Amino acid sequence: MADVPVLPDARRGPRARPDGLTLALVALVAGVSVLSLGSGAAGVPLSRVLPALAGIEALDRRDAVILWDIRLPRLAMGLLVGAALAVAGALMQGLFRNPLADPGLVGVGAGAGLGAVLAIVLGGSLGAWAGPALVPVAAFAGGWAVTMLLARIATRAGRTSVATLLLAGIALGALAGAATGVLVFLADDTQLRDLTFWSMGSLAGASWVKLAAAAPLILAVLALAPRLGRGLDALALGEAAALHMGVPVERTKRLAILATAAAAGAAVALSGGIAFVGIVVPHLLRLASGPGHRLLLPRAALLGAALLAAADIVARGIVAPAELPIGVVTAVLGAPVFLWILLRRAGVGAI
Repeated sequence: MADVPVLPDARRGPRARPDGLTLALVALVAGVSVLSLGSGAAGVPLSRVLPALAGIEALDRRDAVILWDIRLPRLAMGLLVGAALAVAGALMQGLFRNPLADPGLVGVGAGAGLGAVLAIVLGGSLGAWAGPALVPVAAFAGGWAVTMLLARIATRAGRTSVATLLLAGIALGALAGAATGVLVFLADDTQLRDLTFWSMGSLAGASWVKLAAAAPLILAVLALAPRLGRGLDALALGEAAALHMGVPVERTKRLAILATAAAAGAAVALSGGIAFVGIVVPHLLRLASGPGHRLLLPRAALLGAALLAAADIVARGIVAPAELPIGVVTAVLGAPVFLWILLRRAGVGAI
């Protein structure tokens, strides 16, 4: 893979104040969040939502349920999933030193998908006992199992080979995809419908229970990720140079792998398959503000959160009162940007 020169951002100390772009992204997240809470087919307009959130106006029982039990957890899930996918993509791109890298390269998404398909097709009586938490838990367990197996394969004598990690991830992803295909073949019509909608991604199943299970893990990754920024910047110069700079290379690689798996696995478990967020968001931010990971990672979390919340507004409104899978919206928005990235890096003749 072609290297992308990434130099440590020496202009900013660890206590640097938020700059204009970061503040603009915070404002973007706030604006999209307000619009999301006021959007939907249920008829609770923004003019009533804001006073209710501020405690100025009391909603009737129906509208209160819509706001507090449907729209607010859905918004929170969208923000968390978008932030997790964007940060996972930024970490993976920094680790592989390539802006086209994605958590799907190392099989995390395929493993999570296999876990979800197992839960949907073979859940049976266990599904009745576990309730709606079965599929998210199984998806996270599948993604995490693939990650642990990859780490074991790629680590020898205390050193983790990024090339081995990539190749093993492709192989394990193919195996997980084959197993998923067998389960899809065995599924009945109802299960096939569930599998189809899960694979396209949705925030429709948002609830405070799901958020309580996944939010601590995602928030922990979002807090950890900026601490890996200096190490990822140094790794862009090569592992030998990073060692001379005093960076614990193996520890940085292992933490980046685990953080990517945790963020991507939790996000897929909550929302199903959502494409292109992890590729597009970090690359756009590199174009806008440079490659330094210390600022790139928190900015990616903010832009990813805003992007997915905005995509959810489109998904709910474009075919209202029905709902378009959010993965379809992100694919329509992300695929042209991804093609532009390819054309910009290689040129039409080189592709």
